[in-house]
Amino acid sequence: MSGATANTGLAEAATTTQSDSKYVRLNVGGTLHLTTIDTLCKQDTMLRAMFSGRMDVLHDVDGWVLIDRCGKHFGSILSFLRDGTITLPDTRREQDELLQEAKYYCVQELVRQLEDALNTQISEPICQVPLITSTPEEQLLVSKTTKPVVKLICNRHNNKYSYTSMSDDNLLKNIELFDKLCLRFNGRILFIKSVIGRSEICCWSFYGHGQKIGEVCCTSIVYGTDKKHTKVEFPEARIFEETLNVLLYEHRGKGPDAELMQATRGYRDRGNGYPSDDEDDKLDRAFRRK
Repeated sequence: MSGATANTGLAEAATTTQSDSKYVRLNVGGTLHLTTIDTLCKQDTMLRAMFSGRMDVLHDVDGWVLIDRCGKHFGSILSFLRDGTITLPDTRREQDELLQEAKYYCVQELVRQLEDALNTQISEPICQVPLITSTPEEQLLVSKTTKPVVKLICNRHNNKYSYTSMSDDNLLKNIELFDKLCLRFNGRILFIKSVIGRSEICCWSFYGHGQKIGEVCCTSIVYGTDKKHTKVEFPEARIFEETLNVLLYEHRGKGPDAELMQATRGYRDRGNGYPSDDEDDKLDRAFRRK
């Protein structure tokens, strides 16, 4: 028996006759498909070569033709062969996956359509940060969102203050940390930036369930020989800790676990401030006297 005749016989072994049409049973990476020889041979693709006797075909123990590829998008390949068109997947990732399958099966027209779609597609931003322009806008955002909120006030443009030498660097560090947190916790926390404050130069505020639960002010006044200066600080650890704390408020209608809140806070709950070193020393001495 010649090679061409043998391959034709293998292909015919995977077909059944039903209403005078030949159906082919395909096992594509464990996903089973039933289609016709006419569909598989409609366009000049690798599938036509397989079922015209020009290529070897393999079968599983049940007689299904084996194709060693992922079967996730094979249905789309078959639909394109039948109709000459399909609705492309919504996400860029799935479009790229389908493109790889179309290239493998040599479905050139589908390859062209997918490449055009991928080349013209505008990538969506990873995250978007609202810039607050008014107090009512801020109140509406905080009250309506179901997410915890982290707000950064950044007002370096206020030139009536005299700044220390490190203030500019520290202000930039605060802004850089804000950007990093936006990317890290995107989808879980609503980050907003405000430039409407008149008195605050750099201040972080943290909200859970629509209520303010913490604040880290990064500015203070220091006195020099000639005049007082505004100092911008960068308390990175405190900011990061408060950001983790607001994650306890992710679910509306359910308050944070009191024990977990106490365990994760690095300071005693006395308003929104952190105790000074002197206060800690006093508390430690009082504890030892007991």
